[in-house]
Amino acid sequence: MTRRLTRRDWLALSSVAAGASLLSGCASGPVSPAPSADVASDAPLKDLAAAKGIRFGSAMAARQLQDERYKEIILRECATIVAENEHKWYSINPAPDVWNWKPGDDLVAFAKANDLKMRGHTLLWHKTRWSPQWVNEKEFASAAETEAFVANYVSQVARRHDPFLYAWDVVNEAVHDQTGDFRTSSLTKHMGENLIDFCFALAREHAPNAKLVYNDYMSWEDSSAPHREGVLRFLERLLKRGVPVEGLGIQSHSNYEMPDEYTREKQRNWIAFVDEVVGMGLEIYITEYDVNDTRMGPDIAYRDRVMASYTRDYFDLMLSYPQLKEILIWGMVDDQNWLQTFLPREDDVLKRPTLYDENYQAKSMRTALAEALIAAPQRPPMA
Repeated sequence: MTRRLTRRDWLALSSVAAGASLLSGCASGPVSPAPSADVASDAPLKDLAAAKGIRFGSAMAARQLQDERYKEIILRECATIVAENEHKWYSINPAPDVWNWKPGDDLVAFAKANDLKMRGHTLLWHKTRWSPQWVNEKEFASAAETEAFVANYVSQVARRHDPFLYAWDVVNEAVHDQTGDFRTSSLTKHMGENLIDFCFALAREHAPNAKLVYNDYMSWEDSSAPHREGVLRFLERLLKRGVPVEGLGIQSHSNYEMPDEYTREKQRNWIAFVDEVVGMGLEIYITEYDVNDTRMGPDIAYRDRVMASYTRDYFDLMLSYPQLKEILIWGMVDDQNWLQTFLPREDDVLKRPTLYDENYQAKSMRTALAEALIAAPQRPPMA
């Protein structure tokens, strides 16, 4: 497969094009070296990442606490974890008088017992499909009544494991992926975008030392152009209003276009988006990386080769930004990844979206990520 143009290639091109500005506004950094012969790519990913000032980790579900082989991978590879669903509203407070803290508490206890750090995800998933139905159906008389309701939930969750949770995806997916508009819900009827400001203010009050992040799934895909534009304008509005958002979580699922469709033009568009984000003074974090192979042929060797090549190219580009502080994979084992049921394959072949296969064996995607980390430029670590 033809090697794709990375951001370092664009940096090199711009340096020889007098007066050209292919990367207008981008954050410059040192050109990454080739992988060093004295650094083994089979070293733990957390160590390879830490050597460059990056924190590496994965999502984890409470059910996986009973899976010894999965835990072994987590403990070898990861410096941090994030709850896959256990810190979401529908898990914690699925009905008005039901509070289900145990799954999330169990993951926190596992992290503490094994000297892992932990990220919080998410205080408000602002998408009605994933909000508890009883919340969607509530009728509020005023903004004040809405604030009291939201504060009761968000404040309890934010402070429960403070200061152990070092970061919170305060708000998740508030921008409509097809229109770029701010999503609406029962909570925005009287509050509008002030709902977001209020949630960030609550997070700052009840988790005062946590990094506060907006998280979303905009991508390099052509169909994501309105989403990217909407997120940029949304972040601008938050910052203009003084909302204490410190970074953007870039989920990094590739969902609707396949990894072999990651063309130079799409990379240019993606670079322009990330450049605008870091130009706002925000840090960036890859929070939910995996790769969809729905429309790829069933041959395992072919899929693995393409997905490893894409993984290397994507991380080469993203790691060239010194503002990238953290990388989290959305689960480490193929058959336990959410993509198995999202946009399923028509041939019923098992997808291969992550770093380890269903037999808990490392794949070439893992090697590609390791080599990208080895080649990455150094940066100050996440505070």
